[in-house]
Amino acid sequence: MQSHTVHKECGHFGWDNSLDPVLSAKPGETVEIETVDASGGQLNPKSDPASLIDLDFAKINPVTGPVFVEGAEPGDAIAISFLEFGQADWGWTALIPGFGLLADEFPDPTLLIWSIDTHSTNPALFGDCGKIPLKPFCGTAGLAPAAPGLHSVVPPRRVGGNLDIRDNCVGTTLYLPVEVEGGLLSLGDTHAAQGDGEVCGTAIESPMSVSIKIDLIKSANYAFPRFETKGPVTRNVDSKGYIAATGIGTDLMQAAKDSVKGMIDWLCARQGLSDADAYMLCSICGDLRISQIVDAPNWTVSFYFPKQIFD
Repeated sequence: MQSHTVHKECGHFGWDNSLDPVLSAKPGETVEIETVDASGGQLNPKSDPASLIDLDFAKINPVTGPVFVEGAEPGDAIAISFLEFGQADWGWTALIPGFGLLADEFPDPTLLIWSIDTHSTNPALFGDCGKIPLKPFCGTAGLAPAAPGLHSVVPPRRVGGNLDIRDNCVGTTLYLPVEVEGGLLSLGDTHAAQGDGEVCGTAIESPMSVSIKIDLIKSANYAFPRFETKGPVTRNVDSKGYIAATGIGTDLMQAAKDSVKGMIDWLCARQGLSDADAYMLCSICGDLRISQIVDAPNWTVSFYFPKQIFD
């Protein structure tokens, strides 16, 4: 089957089914898609926290595409198998004022620039104490919605989009419901590493190339995206176990906040980190999980942090 390349210059800032496709691909073909980082190129390895104040949010989370999938019709599903990620040698993590699970408690802009050794098993170093295993993936993968007009990339939708599912990595197949002819597939928001929840609002944001194989499932009629992984999903951080903090209460969102705040306090006390650094680390490599949602009236949320980061 033929292979195609879509360059990063073929980008757009929102879902719109009136956009002209930049490529037409047949089911079974492979496509390499180049992405821009989530800032839309506004941040670079020399940026500082002041750069966050001047961010143009109209240029946030660009996606590359769209790709027209031949034969795709409403009611079908497009299957995307992630084959390979070409990781860049830098990335960034930020606390952006007004954004993130604990935005009210972290009002000041904070920016961490990562230097990434793509040939190391722990290539992203956090000061002198932390080593972050990489697991590159696509934060945004979606199709055009049937509703006319321009729609923001920021919230996810039933046709996919900004899902931020860290397991959309090599070996995973993502299934997206089709609402318009050809589907109009676009990708972006690539991350070098992220924990489940992306609690501070950013992960290790990094530009990269993404190689995918496209397939088509006729008359799938999926209500929402689905995905399947090739194997276990946390081996890159499982080796030393976890510490975990909980939040418990009648409000699931508040319980999530309480569990993250508990972990921030624990990391600050145990590792001597600032609260901002601990919050960013939670977003990069910790996992927010619903432990139980059946024992009314209180729900339990747990935040898991891998101990190997500091070994």
